[in-house]
Amino acid sequence: MCCLRQVRNVYTQCGHGVTLPDEMITCENSNCRWSPFHPLTCKPPSCLRTCRQNKTFPQQYNPHINALCPACVARQQQQQ
Repeated sequence: MCCLRQVRNVYTQCGHGVTLPDEMITCENSNCRWSPFHPLTCKPPSCLRTCRQNKTFPQQYNPHINALCPACVARQQQQQ
């Protein structure tokens, strides 16, 4: 099933978090309305009965990165 991937990078050296834009993860199911494999000829009202209309729950990731966030790196470079 198609879903969104939500990523928030957490930088452990400064404690800040940066949320990345949502990314669409597509499936290969022709019965999924959001899939690139969904036929262009499949239209309502039959599509509403035969095809999945909703995306699944978003995949959520919070990687912890042992570094400074981009804003802190830029601030540090300006101070030098």
